[in-house]
Amino acid sequence: MTELAPLYLDEIRRQLRGHKRMAESAMAQLGDQEFFRAIDPESNSVAIIVKHIAGNARSRFTDFLTTDGEKPDRFRDKEFEMSANTTREEAMRWWEEGWAQVFSTLDSLKAEDVSRTITIRQEPHTVMQALNRALAHYAQHIGQIVFLSKHLRSSEWKTLSIPRGKSEEFKPGNSKGFTRGTYDPKA
Repeated sequence: MTELAPLYLDEIRRQLRGHKRMAESAMAQLGDQEFFRAIDPESNSVAIIVKHIAGNARSRFTDFLTTDGEKPDRFRDKEFEMSANTTREEAMRWWEEGWAQVFSTLDSLKAEDVSRTITIRQEPHTVMQALNRALAHYAQHIGQIVFLSKHLRSSEWKTLSIPRGKSEEFKPGNSKGFTRGTYDPKA
């Protein structure tokens, strides 16, 4: 296991960075009003999802190896409430702080840590299980951010991947080439 652990840690870092970039590319297309808009009373705005991911990241990745991932000073339900005075800049500061904690923790892990046992809500998890749990959780919410952003931008949405109806242009051997997130429909 320890010979695969460095590869695993590299891959978790790569995937989390990619998901973070995808969310930021989606959010960059939103105006401030859209960033805070919930599409119905039971839905979360992008800002709420940002606040929740940041709160989860802070709780899970602070003292990752030594304390329970559900910190006593985390009030998860408050992550789904947004003050009318909250600014986008403040929400994005929470986002950056949460991700900084994630990546700082990941950078501190050693191969032998991957099989160690930690706790989340008093339940034992190997480090690998905890990281997979975080990856799946954040990917789910980032998918929500992308969905909401695409919905809110509608016809003004700029795709983050291969555009609908253009897949054939991006097959191997086609001269157009493609880098994710760089598609320009006017080019």
